[in-house]
Amino acid sequence: MLSALVSIHDVMPETLPQVCDMLNQLQRLERLPATRITLLVVAGKEWKPQEIRWLQCLAGKGHPLAGHGWSHQAPAPRSLYHALHSVLLSRQAAEHLSRCEPELKSRVQDCYDWFQQHDLPAPELYVPPAWANGNLQWLTWQERPFRMLETLNAVVDLDTNTQHSLSLTGYEADTTLRAIFLNFFNQFNLQRARSQQQPVRIGLHPNDLKLALASQAFQHLAEVTEFRCYSSLN
Repeated sequence: MLSALVSIHDVMPETLPQVCDMLNQLQRLERLPATRITLLVVAGKEWKPQEIRWLQCLAGKGHPLAGHGWSHQAPAPRSLYHALHSVLLSRQAAEHLSRCEPELKSRVQDCYDWFQQHDLPAPELYVPPAWANGNLQWLTWQERPFRMLETLNAVVDLDTNTQHSLSLTGYEADTTLRAIFLNFFNQFNLQRARSQQQPVRIGLHPNDLKLALASQAFQHLAEVTEFRCYSSLN
């Protein structure tokens, strides 16, 4: 038995064709309905009216929407950690790193407000780009716009401070080195999810089904016996 949470990252105007193609391919999996594919939206991009209508249509079909940063663009690294993170994992995507907490709070609030300003469902989940939370201390906020936070290690219910430590798989294998690393990483985490009888988080990026681990992504999706949504973790 294997349950899974499925998300598509980096949903923004420049990835719209790839996301559409991915959703079309995922529709072949009859056990994976729209209500179980969470779309991680980068709110601060230059969205055109027709692209907003596309998001509204997807939300109308049942896709849960989540916040995924404001710009998806990291500032220049100000620490060794950020520099290493960029080289090994995030490249230029870790928007939260090397930013102060007041700036991060403003970006997160702007991300949340953007959904309501564009007649989209208010999201419960926030996923920092590259899962890098940075200096943001969520539990110190008097009022938090999002109820759930996903990081590399866990999904956190911020209202109750409950952490769900869940395995993660990724398929953004656009280099040989990344393909080798992710292959071992995914096999380890899939086995961990099974042994702990916990859901695995399957994190897809727009081009993944055209990259080296595309067949592995489909294989892992086919092995899932129950697809869940993030709200079911409560």
